[in-house]
Amino acid sequence: MSELRPRSTARSIKSAGIARHGRLKKSGPWGTVLSFIGAAMVVVLVSGSAVGAIVFNQLNNQIKTVTLIGETEGPPPSIGAYPDGFNMLIVGSDMCESKNCGVRGSANLNDVTMLLHVSADGTNATAVSFPRDLVVPIPSCPKEDGSGNNAAMSAMPINNTLFYGGLACTVLTVENLTGLDIQFAGLITFKGVIKMSNAVGGVEVCVAGDIDDPYVGLHLKKGKHTLKGQKALAFLRSRHGVGDGSDLTRISSQQVYLSSLVRTLKSSDTLGNPVKVYSIAQAATSTMTLSSGLKQLDTLASIAARLKDIPLDSVTFVQYPGTTGVGGVYEGKVAPIQAKADALFAKLRADEPFALATVGDNNGSAIDPDAEKVEDEPTSTSTAKPEKLDVLDVKGQTAADQTCSVPY
Repeated sequence: MSELRPRSTARSIKSAGIARHGRLKKSGPWGTVLSFIGAAMVVVLVSGSAVGAIVFNQLNNQIKTVTLIGETEGPPPSIGAYPDGFNMLIVGSDMCESKNCGVRGSANLNDVTMLLHVSADGTNATAVSFPRDLVVPIPSCPKEDGSGNNAAMSAMPINNTLFYGGLACTVLTVENLTGLDIQFAGLITFKGVIKMSNAVGGVEVCVAGDIDDPYVGLHLKKGKHTLKGQKALAFLRSRHGVGDGSDLTRISSQQVYLSSLVRTLKSSDTLGNPVKVYSIAQAATSTMTLSSGLKQLDTLASIAARLKDIPLDSVTFVQYPGTTGVGGVYEGKVAPIQAKADALFAKLRADEPFALATVGDNNGSAIDPDAEKVEDEPTSTSTAKPEKLDVLDVKGQTAADQTCSVPY
C-alpha cells in the first residue's frame, strides 16, 4: 500500500538563493547535530576532552559494537589516512522497545538512513538523507546469526535493510548505491532519540502553520516551539503532518530541526558545560550501537578534531534525489532520479564541495521570514575568500539556514 497521499494544491515559495557549502573556515560545534539522529557518538567524541579521559572510558565501556563487512580486527587507519575524506552511516531504527507493540510487532526497520561525508581537509561536510521508501538493489548480506547469507534482491525499499541483515547490511547497500566506502557506522533507537533530545534541553523549531498529525500524536500551532522528549521524536517522525505527506518532505522538515539543533548548542554554549556534556554523552553511549572502529579512543578523538571547526554554512544537509508517482517496482514508493544522484555522489567521491541552488524544498520546509542572521565566531583562518562552487540541483539546506516546517 502506498504511504503517500495526493496533494490538492501546490505551493510556490520564493527561492532563497544559493546556499554555500564552501571552504570558509570558522568555528562551530556542528558535529553534535548528528547525535540526535544516530551520530550521538559525535557528542561523545567532543566530550572526551570535556569530561576527562577517565569518565570517557567509563562511557566508552557502555557502547555496544557491531562488526561491518570487511572490517578487520585492530584499530582502523588514522583519519588522515583517508585521502578523499571519511564516511559515516547514521541509522535510526523504528523497532518497538515496549511490551505493547500491537500489530506493529518488533520488526527492526531503518526509519532514518543518513550518510555523513567529511572532507579530507576538514573544512566541509555533507549529510545525505535516504528516503525510507527509496527502492534500491539490496546485495547479498550475511545473516546476523552467522548462519550464512541472505539472497540479493533487485528492488526493495532501503528501510528493509536493517531487518534483512542488520547495520552491516545497511552499510553494504549504501556503499553499493553510492560508490563510497563507509568506514564507520552508528545505530540508535527511538528510546535513544528521546534521551538525546532531553539531554540537550530541547530544540526550538519553527512551523509555518498548524501541524496536526494524529499518526504520531503531533499537534503544533503556527509559530516557534521548543521540543524535547516524545514531542521531539514525534516532530521528526511526522510525515502526514508536513509537506505533501510523503517521506520526501518529511526529510526537509527533519532538516529544520537539525539546523536549529546546531544553533541551539552554539548559542547556549552547551559544549562548555561539563555537566550537560556528560548528560549528552551518557545518553548517547547507553543507547548507541557503533561499528567496531568507533570503539577506538584515538579514532574518536581524530573525528572530533575534524568536526569541531567546520562552519555552519559549510555543513550541508541534502536528500537523495528521488521522486514519487512512478509505476512498476516503484508503485507507491520513491524512485531515484539517477542523473542528479550521480552528480551528487561524484562530488562526494571526488571530495569536492558544492553549492545548493535553493534552500529547502519549497514544500516541506521554507526560509523563516523572521530569522535573524547567525554568524560563527571568527578564527585566524576566517579571512579566506570562499571559492566559486558548482551548483547542484538537489534539495537541502546548510546548518546556517533558518527554516520552518511547512504543514500538510
